[in-house]
Amino acid sequence: MVLKGARQVGKTWLMKEFGKNYYKSFVYFNFDEEDELKSIFETNKNPQRIIELLSMIAGEKIYPLDTLVIFDEVQECPEALNALKYFKEMANEYHVIAAGNLLGTLLAKPKSYPVGMVNLLDIFPLTFEEFLKATDAPLFAYYEDIHKEQQIEEIFHNRLLEAYNNYLIIGGMPECVSSWLKHKDPAKIAQIQRELIEVYENDFSKHNGKVNSGRILMVFRSIVTQLAKSNEKFMYGAVKEGARARDFEEAIEWLVSAGMLNRIYNVSKLEHPLSAFDKLDQFKLFLFDTGLLKQMAGVDNSAILLKSTYQFKGPLTENYVLQQLRGQFEVMPRYFSSRNGEIDFVLQCGMEIIPVETKGGEDKSAPTFKKYVADNHPLYAVRFSKMGYRKDGNITNIPLYLVGKTKELLGG
Repeated sequence: MVLKGARQVGKTWLMKEFGKNYYKSFVYFNFDEEDELKSIFETNKNPQRIIELLSMIAGEKIYPLDTLVIFDEVQECPEALNALKYFKEMANEYHVIAAGNLLGTLLAKPKSYPVGMVNLLDIFPLTFEEFLKATDAPLFAYYEDIHKEQQIEEIFHNRLLEAYNNYLIIGGMPECVSSWLKHKDPAKIAQIQRELIEVYENDFSKHNGKVNSGRILMVFRSIVTQLAKSNEKFMYGAVKEGARARDFEEAIEWLVSAGMLNRIYNVSKLEHPLSAFDKLDQFKLFLFDTGLLKQMAGVDNSAILLKSTYQFKGPLTENYVLQQLRGQFEVMPRYFSSRNGEIDFVLQCGMEIIPVETKGGEDKSAPTFKKYVADNHPLYAVRFSKMGYRKDGNITNIPLYLVGKTKELLGG
């Protein structure tokens, strides 16, 4: 199995925890820390020989089925990634799990890993649901029981909204959530977030592949500006004056492959299958963690906690919504934009196309969304906001803290 995901989303912890709980023992190898490991894979293709040498380095016997072999930072040794093919074909009784940051960029290259020979698992920051489970078990128990068309008592609505506001500030990076549990200190969270952003930016500069690292950094740093614009559509000119697609499209692909950015396309029609109507030159880019985006945008905590309206409220809310919607539906969300206005998200659930409006507060105005619903009578139409969970004519209002249950609440 290969885990991919951005740095610091908890891949190492997850692999060791898996080894602890489901195997008699595990052995851990880090290709970033132990350079000499690489030579084993550069000179050997035989899994039995590789296991012998790894046993010697680990100082313990590696048993078939009972020992989990963990390869970390495997992007530093593509040969080790490739060796998984030989394990699958010739030594399937040995269980190997591998992970690395920026793996997505490596896997995007042909011939860089054994297609069809490994299980791939994407690891993301904690969703709001996971955050709630970690920070408030009794409230999570209530949340878990919420079902379709349930009346949510005001006291729980308010407590869940408070947890949602905290999540916007803290985000889902494991270190931030862990620090919040221990210290309840927002200043410490902000410090961790600043350090994480610095770590990512340093990663870009260390990257020396064929994609220019300076351009990767420029795209990454432009995300806040891109989202603060009235239409949020990615504009190359906002990265650098006079820039064209060909200057930066590789850098964008790199960041999307690395799991740092989520890209959603504009569609020309709201019809099934959505992907057939992608306008490939029109897209929005969102950050993979809302807490980090809030930090990069410099949004003050009090703005989020005191119900005020601020310039970046809409984009921050949309970033959150996309983060929670990811993986719920088979098809990645899209958006719809034309001369007459915009629909924030478009979801595909089976054959149904679901228009989605996202509101950071309790405001209900959304002319394009409402007109589409009135004209087309979709089976489902969703508004995410801070209002309660209820049907509003043809529109289902789902509170922002329930975005993770969207499919379930629609009965999909």
